[in-house]
Amino acid sequence: MAPKHRYASDPESFDFFNLVISIYSRHSMSIPIWRTKITTFCYNHFGSHTHVGSAITNIIPNIPSEFSWLNLGFCSLAPWADYSRIMSNGSKLGSMDSIKRGQVSDTTNRVSMATFRLLTSLSLLTLIAQVSVGDAATAPTIKKTNLPGGFQYQGCLAQPSTTMRVLPYVVDYPKDNTVSGCLTRCADYGHSAAGVSGEQCFCGDVADVNTNGGKYVAESDCHASCSGDATELCGGVLRLTTYYWKNVYVFNAPENTGSYQFLIGGPMVPLIATVGINNKVSFLQKFPDNIFKNSTGAYELDISLAGDIFHAWRAMHVKSDIFCSASLVLPDKGARQINIGGWTDYTTGIRFYTPDGSAGVNGTNDWQENAGEVQLQRGRWYPTAMMMPNGSILVVGGQNGPGGPAQPSLELLPRTAGGDTTITLPYLQATNPNNLYPFLLTMPSGRIFIGYFNQARLLDPVTFNTVVMLPNMPGLVNDTTAGRNYPESGAAVLLPQHAPYTAPLEVLVCGGAASNRVSINNCIRMAPDVPNPAWTVERMPSGRVMPCMVTLPDGTYLILNGAQFGLAGFGQAINPNYNALLYNPSMPVGQRFSILASSPLARLYHSEATLLPDGRVLVSGSDPQTAAYPEEFRIEVYIPSYLSAGLKQPIFTIPVTDWAYGGQYMIHGVTLYQGGAIRISLIAASSSTHGNVMSGGRILFPAFNCGGGTCTITAPPNANVSPPSWYQLFVLDGPTPSHSAWVRIGGDPGKLGEWPAFPDFTQPGS
Repeated sequence: MAPKHRYASDPESFDFFNLVISIYSRHSMSIPIWRTKITTFCYNHFGSHTHVGSAITNIIPNIPSEFSWLNLGFCSLAPWADYSRIMSNGSKLGSMDSIKRGQVSDTTNRVSMATFRLLTSLSLLTLIAQVSVGDAATAPTIKKTNLPGGFQYQGCLAQPSTTMRVLPYVVDYPKDNTVSGCLTRCADYGHSAAGVSGEQCFCGDVADVNTNGGKYVAESDCHASCSGDATELCGGVLRLTTYYWKNVYVFNAPENTGSYQFLIGGPMVPLIATVGINNKVSFLQKFPDNIFKNSTGAYELDISLAGDIFHAWRAMHVKSDIFCSASLVLPDKGARQINIGGWTDYTTGIRFYTPDGSAGVNGTNDWQENAGEVQLQRGRWYPTAMMMPNGSILVVGGQNGPGGPAQPSLELLPRTAGGDTTITLPYLQATNPNNLYPFLLTMPSGRIFIGYFNQARLLDPVTFNTVVMLPNMPGLVNDTTAGRNYPESGAAVLLPQHAPYTAPLEVLVCGGAASNRVSINNCIRMAPDVPNPAWTVERMPSGRVMPCMVTLPDGTYLILNGAQFGLAGFGQAINPNYNALLYNPSMPVGQRFSILASSPLARLYHSEATLLPDGRVLVSGSDPQTAAYPEEFRIEVYIPSYLSAGLKQPIFTIPVTDWAYGGQYMIHGVTLYQGGAIRISLIAASSSTHGNVMSGGRILFPAFNCGGGTCTITAPPNANVSPPSWYQLFVLDGPTPSHSAWVRIGGDPGKLGEWPAFPDFTQPGS
């Protein structure tokens, strides 16, 4: 039986211990002593490492030579070692002054290496150790069999220096590092290479080994045991016992990556982008608190006139600052856009715009607001809004102003009678300020998914009580507390729903950041409505904070914009992520990401992306307010591969655009030019801001049948599957979508079209 591992005694202890020299560092190791004799030794350090080594090895000759202090001299470790711990009976070395006085502190468990070196160089530290006899222990060996997840042993990998990690992500397991545990952790987060060294687990990719200068050396260089299993070898000083995962993630590199194109210069740096049922894009900008004083705070872009900058833009007006507010498209007959919350004195603001005009023809409607007639019960800066299945508007979270306290509550619009009807949510208070712009999504059960910081739960849609506490959202492999909401800022969407809508609906959350500003390099997904739900981690090719996500008509998802390091906020991020990605949920796990085209423009804080009626994606904004990354007025479009291939888009006409749940409706003149398999999709109207898609990017593939150029489509069955909203209807010819037509599904059960009932507001009807 192996002796129990303990530590060398402190200067005033004479108890017997099994000696373990433990170096805590970036490359830490615990070295057990095998078959030692009962021996007492006293050692004063006078700067002679030869004396140190010979003293120890002469007194305890059974220590393998590679474990002697001669080879592990403290001074030679100084460039890489962080701490040395020398403990006994729970007593620990304290400060330099306390050791000078011959005292030992019981409150400090580490002495810095700099202090240790100074003490030893001044001959102030005496080590007294006694080593007990233990039963013979089996020397640790390399674990090569019964490895989890298809991992295979590769060898002993040398790190090139103390400042360059071959595998970049490090997880500390001071007492329980094992080969199997480390390999499983790395694989769970999609990393194809894993290495162990003492109490540390290193994760990365096979490509990192060459990129970061790793070299394989003799196996004998990896001679430290694992902190969690002394029978397993776990690397050594600047050495990793290394394994590769055979189930390597595939990041597809399609020949057709789509393309970015400049569309038009803009009169503003937008904060919120919304496509209206007039097929124009309305933009809102922080106003009047803006560095560009000639802005009106709101503009509308006529895409059909994008080649004529003097006529494509229509100036609109807001009365108050919409900075970091929420927006939705309402299910009333006018498809009004509502903006909620704002900045400073306008955090209770509620604003409405009814889209009008048509392609090439200016509208005349403008934003409407009157705080004396309609406003929120609580001031909200960085809130999220969501359409409820019953037709009410749910508004959650935020803060009550810049630098102000949290607003950990929810309220409903239109406001009901009865005084203060807000509901306090203690979990938002507990996670403030890392939960702004929380994710809100309606599930087919009717329950509401809320994601905030790194937590999630399901709420009852009537009482808003928690009915299911969901597992925490995983972050980085080495930081489970990394966040997904502002300021760590990831993005969330719903994955496709297919008729008959019986399959569990999944939530997809991508990107975010850790507390040290390292961006999250994965997406996570879950079906919250199933029993015992769990998150699945899917690696992205690179990390991304402040991403935007756009649901495409074919059921894939475009991921773009953001940075590789930093947080959301002015001047808080660097290293823009210029690369677009495609996530295809129909592909096998591990093969769902494709690397697409890159934009020449940095799109950081306050950038947006939204689907246009012709299937392109409008890309706008970037407001970091730094010299390195200037304010971005230019508007781009990303042209997906289904359009850049040059295939002609299918066409159709639609006579009825107001649909009841479960009803059947026809489209006519359906013409496919490629003769591909026909599909029909419905995508909920949305607003894009801060990476938050305030509709969840909901997409449905309804049941239909076609014949003779006419297709009959069955509308979704209920408001839980498809909350009341306007939807873009696309017909797909193989991968190629048509231009969309707008249909309203589910009517206006909350009678929003009659609210607010004041003469200075438009009531388009329900």
